[in-house]
Amino acid sequence: MTGRFRRAVARLTEDDDQVASRQLESELVQAGATAVTRCTRGEPVCVAGSLRSVTLRPRAGVPTLEAELYDGTGSITLIWLGRRRIGGIECGRSLVARGRMTVYEGRPTIYNAAYELKPSVG
Repeated sequence: MTGRFRRAVARLTEDDDQVASRQLESELVQAGATAVTRCTRGEPVCVAGSLRSVTLRPRAGVPTLEAELYDGTGSITLIWLGRRRIGGIECGRSLVARGRMTVYEGRPTIYNAAYELKPSVG
């Protein structure tokens, strides 16, 4: 089997999650972002992807909005302290986020990320 034929067969047999991951990976390149899996702790990063979940989680009596951003390679948690809601931050929304990456509870995390909402697809 030639390489081109093998790639064509692989694309035809991909499930929806694989197709979505591949599309997100190409979007992060277009946005000039870094793949979550390549981000370094303590460094300023720019990530892009789609929000998988948005949750209000109070911490020590302070409202905290958490969102999981998936970019096709991995996920990063975005945490906004002192916020109950942010207009446009909702499941399925695409965005670009910037900030210093840390690790919280074993997960890559950005606190109070600067963000740019991207147009919704579909």
